[in-house]
Amino acid sequence: MIRPVIALMLLMLVAPPGAYASAAAPDPLLGSWVFDDPPSYPGVTMMQVERIDGAIRGTLTTRWYGAIAMRDATSDGRTLSFTIRNLNDRGHPTRRWTASVDGGVLHLTGDIWYAHTAQAGRRGSAAEVRARTFHPAGPLPALRAPADDGLARTPPMGWSSWNKFGEHIDDATIRAMADALVTTGLRDAGYIYVNIDDGWQGERDAAGRLQPNARFPDMKALADYVHARGLKLGLYTSPGPRTCAGYVGSYGHVHQDAATFAAWGVDYLKYDLCSGEWFYDDADSVRRVYQEMGAALRASGRPIVYSLCEYGRFDVADWGRAVGGHLWRTTGDITDDYKTMSDIGFVRNPRFPHAGPGGWNDPDMLEVGNGGMSEDEYRTHLTLWAIQAAPLMMGHDLRQTSRTALAMLANREVVAVDQDALGAQGGPLLRSDGLEIWTKPLSGAGQAVALFNRTDAAATISVPESIAAGRLRDLWRGIDVPATTRHFAVPAHGAVLLRTVAG
Repeated sequence: MIRPVIALMLLMLVAPPGAYASAAAPDPLLGSWVFDDPPSYPGVTMMQVERIDGAIRGTLTTRWYGAIAMRDATSDGRTLSFTIRNLNDRGHPTRRWTASVDGGVLHLTGDIWYAHTAQAGRRGSAAEVRARTFHPAGPLPALRAPADDGLARTPPMGWSSWNKFGEHIDDATIRAMADALVTTGLRDAGYIYVNIDDGWQGERDAAGRLQPNARFPDMKALADYVHARGLKLGLYTSPGPRTCAGYVGSYGHVHQDAATFAAWGVDYLKYDLCSGEWFYDDADSVRRVYQEMGAALRASGRPIVYSLCEYGRFDVADWGRAVGGHLWRTTGDITDDYKTMSDIGFVRNPRFPHAGPGGWNDPDMLEVGNGGMSEDEYRTHLTLWAIQAAPLMMGHDLRQTSRTALAMLANREVVAVDQDALGAQGGPLLRSDGLEIWTKPLSGAGQAVALFNRTDAAATISVPESIAAGRLRDLWRGIDVPATTRHFAVPAHGAVLLRTVAG
């Protein structure tokens, strides 16, 4: 039997430099740590650290972004310091994090996007590590353009929950919105989609099937209710592990979710990049991940209008149709104020080409009725969306639609400009000192002419005969104007919408 002292001397003689120090004082930060009650964002559930060839390697496993690799990691045996990619914050593409151990408790701190994280963790068992391990989805499919499926021949029209309700929605509210579409006459004006945005999702069952949360006890029954009123039902999900509001996304379950949506009777799907930004951050991967869901919807056997929501990145209008899309967002989220609405409508959306039957540029939902803008500003909002053949998705509480808002939204002549069968996207023709004239070709050799006053004072805008010879009809007032009339008073932040009249 070798005495302990002799064994220690032998170890010191044969071990490589530094090995004895590691054995005597191992880095307490190495190994797997788990967090029992992580915050909702980014939801760090595990930290794993190892030393390979003298270099520290590690990952943070999160609910939102899967496994986040540590970069430039260093450890002095007491504190681990590393950076992570910070994709959503363009001004800070990386962030520095630290971890330290005190009394067997790991203290992790750091920042990502809008959130500061300070979590306490403990050593994890092998079973806990297995349960928290993130499993990446398989490779994305090769690009292959689908055949035209005949859907969305005109811009989709309807209602969506997000602008008014955010994630605070339930079955009863959606049924009430469906009823209100009927009783207000908005359904008969063309608004037929009832779209449930973020906040309906629950968890997955043992077979991986996504279930609605407790606020939506039976999604198939809800779809049947909506369909019975001559309307169509829309849903929302994300290609990432989490949606924008933190609910379960479709990552790793794309075809399964598409089949589930079809079985429920869903007619429209909004696919919002959200946490998918972490995994799909270049033009090729974004195209492929949107094609993946597009193909899955086609394979489901149910005709489903497909709305791409990746905020206008990578020239989406150039390839939206080729991945199965019927409309694609051209911008970030709209808010209920004139500045944001006008920036989107006058500047952002007009940059995108290729709109037409089966595929539309989407400058986001309507704010009419939510109260943040004046009547003239809302009239500009609707005129801009109509002249650009944009989808018309209302976003207010339909039960509280004022007479003024209802008159604007249900104006059949304005809606007809948006829904014109030619499907041309109108655009600016003349711009001068905040006054603008836009035109839009219409079927039957007609033309729509929009006059915009972006200034803070009322102004007169004159329509040249070269733009619209002959008689004109004022669509907001619902009257034909005399053939000699070419000068129109336009209020501050207001609009006039005209249409040529044959004969």
